[in-house]
Amino acid sequence: MALHQGSLAILENNVGVSDAVLLDPVSEDAFIENLKLRYQHNQIYTYIGTVVVSVNPYKTTPLYTPSIIEEYRSRNIYELPPHIYAITDEAYRSMRDRHLDQCIIISGESGAGKTEASKVIMQYVAEVSGKGENIDTVKEQLLQSNPVLEAFGNAKTNKNDNSSRFGKYMDIEFDFKGDPIGGVITNYLLEKSRVAVQMAGERNFHIFYQLLQGAKLSTLESLKLTREINDYNILKSSGSGDVATMNDQENFDTVMHGMEVIGFTSDEVTSLFQLIGSILKLGNIEFSHRSNDDGTDGCDLSNTSALDDAAALLGCSSANLSLALTQRSVEVRGEKVKRDLSVNDGMYARDALCKALYSRMFSWLVARINDSIKVTSGSRTEVMGVLDIYGFEVFEQNSFEQFIINYCNEKLQQIFIELTLKEEQEEYIKEGIEWIHIEYFNNSVICDLIEKSNVGILALLDEECLRPGNATDLTFLEKLNQACQNHPHYESKALKKCQNDKTLSHGTFRLKHYAGNVTYKVDGFLDKNNDLLFRHLSQAMYQCKHCLMKGLFPEGNPSEKSLKRPATAGSQFKISVTELMKNLLSKNPNYIRCVKPNNLKAADNFDENLVRFQVRYLGLMENVRVKRAGYAFRQVYFQFLYRYKMLAGPTWPRWGGKPQEGVKILLEVQGVPQDEYAFGKTKLFIRNPKTLFDMEEKRRQHMHVLATKIQSVYKGWKQKTLYLLMRRSQIIISARFRGYWGQKVYKKTKSATLVLQCFARGWKARALLRKLKREKLEIESANVIRKHYLGWRVRKEYQPRFRRIAGPKISRFFVIALRKKFLLDLKAKLPSLSPIDPEWPACPRRFQAASDQLKVMYHAWRCRKYRRKFSEAEKYKMKEKLMASELFKDKKEGYAKTVPMPFKGDYQNLLANPKWKKLQSQMPQDSHIVFADVVQKIHRANGKAVEQLLVMSSQNLVLVEHHSMMVKYRIPITDISAMSVSPHPDKIIVFHVQKHENGDGSCKKGDFVFVCEHTIELVSKACLVIKNIKDTLPEIHIAPLLKAQFGKSEVQLSFKNGLTENLPGGVKVVRKKHTMDILYNSPTQQSSSGS
Repeated sequence: MALHQGSLAILENNVGVSDAVLLDPVSEDAFIENLKLRYQHNQIYTYIGTVVVSVNPYKTTPLYTPSIIEEYRSRNIYELPPHIYAITDEAYRSMRDRHLDQCIIISGESGAGKTEASKVIMQYVAEVSGKGENIDTVKEQLLQSNPVLEAFGNAKTNKNDNSSRFGKYMDIEFDFKGDPIGGVITNYLLEKSRVAVQMAGERNFHIFYQLLQGAKLSTLESLKLTREINDYNILKSSGSGDVATMNDQENFDTVMHGMEVIGFTSDEVTSLFQLIGSILKLGNIEFSHRSNDDGTDGCDLSNTSALDDAAALLGCSSANLSLALTQRSVEVRGEKVKRDLSVNDGMYARDALCKALYSRMFSWLVARINDSIKVTSGSRTEVMGVLDIYGFEVFEQNSFEQFIINYCNEKLQQIFIELTLKEEQEEYIKEGIEWIHIEYFNNSVICDLIEKSNVGILALLDEECLRPGNATDLTFLEKLNQACQNHPHYESKALKKCQNDKTLSHGTFRLKHYAGNVTYKVDGFLDKNNDLLFRHLSQAMYQCKHCLMKGLFPEGNPSEKSLKRPATAGSQFKISVTELMKNLLSKNPNYIRCVKPNNLKAADNFDENLVRFQVRYLGLMENVRVKRAGYAFRQVYFQFLYRYKMLAGPTWPRWGGKPQEGVKILLEVQGVPQDEYAFGKTKLFIRNPKTLFDMEEKRRQHMHVLATKIQSVYKGWKQKTLYLLMRRSQIIISARFRGYWGQKVYKKTKSATLVLQCFARGWKARALLRKLKREKLEIESANVIRKHYLGWRVRKEYQPRFRRIAGPKISRFFVIALRKKFLLDLKAKLPSLSPIDPEWPACPRRFQAASDQLKVMYHAWRCRKYRRKFSEAEKYKMKEKLMASELFKDKKEGYAKTVPMPFKGDYQNLLANPKWKKLQSQMPQDSHIVFADVVQKIHRANGKAVEQLLVMSSQNLVLVEHHSMMVKYRIPITDISAMSVSPHPDKIIVFHVQKHENGDGSCKKGDFVFVCEHTIELVSKACLVIKNIKDTLPEIHIAPLLKAQFGKSEVQLSFKNGLTENLPGGVKVVRKKHTMDILYNSPTQQSSSGS
């Protein structure tokens, strides 16, 4: 049982009783109160033995994460708190390990969470089974079949936004390793009446809305549909289009992905959508009354556009479809007679066709999914079935659908009680415990009332449907009253025992089901049971060109005409239920009972009356009583001993004997009466839950003592571990320190020894050195004495032979020798002939002045020799560079960058320009071009810059319009009196022009201001040209403030750094009254702006 709490944080703090079998006292109120208490603490699952009761939380809960799946994997069902994962794992392991086919039966009313429970089961099986490419493909197909079937088989009802309107049983097949290899889906009783009409506040099947909202416009246009829901009668009649909890567009994408994973082809998907579109269009067909000449009623179609669209989608002609909806073929005495349908008959035929199309399309869809997920190998497989079927239904007005659904629930309840009793009896016999007869309500009497041959309600309904003559719903009710009047579970207003019952009305009958009394209204029973589709409609559908129609309407084939009446809906469902019961009986059943806490679909809202009703019709208390009869609790000896062994001294902490003997000693120590328990072969059986609760309470109290002991042992171990760690650390530290100290002492001793050795060796060396020096000194002294002695003897011998001037001659000889040596050494060490080589050999101090003079002479000589290699043009270029150096070195920013760059002069290559050659023929005096480049001429009045070609010849300064080669100005070079530039990195140059009284207009306008990329080259060349003509240099002004004469007014040019714009020439000129501001970019700004 789930008294043991697992390690999951979200499942801790278990409240209430997790297994209702252990409730004390056992009553309906206590059971519901326990569910409510657990629901309020987000514990939505409760056990009844191995049955899981699930209460829909109507909110997202963190109970289905991969970590929780891993927690429940391969764990005992009672080891952790109740969960769907626990029962699924138990079923999966029983199937895999013991080769027992399993089935999980999910039941409950609409909105109780059955569909979500089946998804949780599928999720768990997919997660815990094996991995592999083929296995993952099968898993994905099985999982993706859910959203596809939900789209086509689910709808919004007043009780549930995603209500399954069909019963589904899925057999998942596994190989011997427990890996899924395929499956089979069986569907039961699709609520096809919803296609034609829905109750207020409800919707049609999801796929209609998903297609309209999620499909592309091109797809809708091909299906002749629009996105507007109100354009379709079968969708707008209920007045409920949008659902707050659903996104039809996203769900459509999910359905398309699911169909792709399952293996639907694009043609198959298109065919399905064409059928859906045709149903929408058929629903828009309306009928108008027509009176025939023979007095009979007929009808016409009032809107042909919907008819044409439906016919186009189905692949038939509009005329054939119109005849099928307005006329009916009747065979009389071997002859076919066509009879017009009335408006009501036409509407019935239209609705019947819509329902038949959708129902058969849904059956084809299930068969197509089965074809993709079926097992292809012939090996033996194990099976786990999941049954998700409607719960017991009780409405204000209950009709044929509720009757069939409740019949199915009666059969499920019958098998549930039988299998539960069988399981209990088998466990008692297996364990050797005396079986106690259990009293319970056997609902087989109700099942017989409904399904018994010849006299059951279904048999009487079929008989009335097949009876010739005027058979109606009321005649069927009369037959029921006659056949079932003495049955204790049947009531009707026409019976004497119920004539005073005001809750029964005429045209109804009441059945006393196991879950309660349900009153059924007989209106529509015969029509819904017949479920007839006019033969001519089947034949018309068979003749359609749509690829699915011949398979959906095989009875319409004229070559296979059959007069046999098709089986009724009731008999078909009875056969399906019988087959389902056989299938379930062949497997080991597991149960999930889903309970809806309220009708508001709201979280944290527990309606006790609603829950009480569901507890009754689900038979949950019946299940509790069956489980409680005899012994309420049973557990394997080892697990029981493991949990409670701390309550007895002999069994704590370890028991070495057999578990059964340990359990016996444990119970004797606790003083449990012998009639309160019994020993089976492998399990202990406890009669009263109070005994177990007492032991659980004692265990809880004893756990505090054990916890204290564990804490003390743990703290002792922790401190001991800490002490041992500190001791090991102290030993290591001591060892390291002693090693370090010994090494330090050794190094100090070694150093001192080396010092002593050094001093000793030094002392010995010095003593030896002193001895050797003494010996050397003595030898040298002897040599000096001998030398002086020999000199004295020679002088004494030759002194009379020398004159007095011999000393000065010897002195001059030595001086001359030293000079010669100096010059010869200098000759050998002379530097290279490069004028820029700064090297010069060192010399004695005596000859420093001579060395400096020779260095100057040598440099001048090699420079002269270097110049002699130049041509006249190269000499002139050197003069230009020299002139630039004299004018701008250390005076103009940017000069240093121009030094290594040669002066090109003609930057426009005018000599190759044919226009210039033509112009040159008109002014031969300007044939020699000194400088030519495009410059920006600054307008004197407004400061605007104009591009012009500046040409300087040996005689004139010429300004030419560079596109048309038209001469604008020609200024004699001798008229340039001065030139002005700033010390900044701008490219402004001012030519100061002399004014003559009889001069031309260009001189009268005043000085010229240019922006030139080669300012330094232009000024240098202009200075040399003027010097060649006038023998004097013009004035060159380099200042931050310049003056220029514009006409009769003098203008001051000021330079400012801070230009942010990228302008030609890199400057911006702003002319004011007597000033001209020139904005320029410094090199640092240019680099930052460039980056």
